Amino acid sequence: MSLDELSTILWRERELLETLLYRLETEELILAGGRSRWVGRASREVEAVVDQIRATDLARAVEADDATREVGLPEGSSLLELAKAAPSPWDEILRSHHIALTDITSQIATLSRLNRDLLAASVKATEEALLGINSSMQTYTDKGSPAQKADMAYLLDEAL
Repeated sequence: MSLDELSTILWRERELLETLLYRLETEELILAGGRSRWVGRASREVEAVVDQIRATDLARAVEADDATREVGLPEGSSLLELAKAAPSPWDEILRSHHIALTDITSQIATLSRLNRDLLAASVKATEEALLGINSSMQTYTDKGSPAQKADMAYLLDEAL
């Protein structure tokens, strides 16, 4: 039965979206904590889950088209339209999937925006720190008068 297969794929998609949300929250904690060492790894983990979601989304589209034909709707009908046309108990199951997917997608969008903002702030802070290296740093002699500017060595934190 196509509705059963569609529901199974929707469960898989929900699990992947939950995993994505977890990975985005992990990325947020890393960014907010200034732990730049792990930013690359966190981003790769987010991308890996997004790739899995893309593959699942394709399978869902195929099963959704089969399910819509099964209930007499045209291909490309939305999940909510399919839920309205599906027999019981599939109508409620598909509505539940729709609500859950809408909710988690909203959470992911919000968290993604927050992470982009945190990353932009981190990049800006790094640029400002690097620009500060070129500014003239005035030091003083042991008598308190300004010292002559000399070539200076700088120590950079790798986290920048």
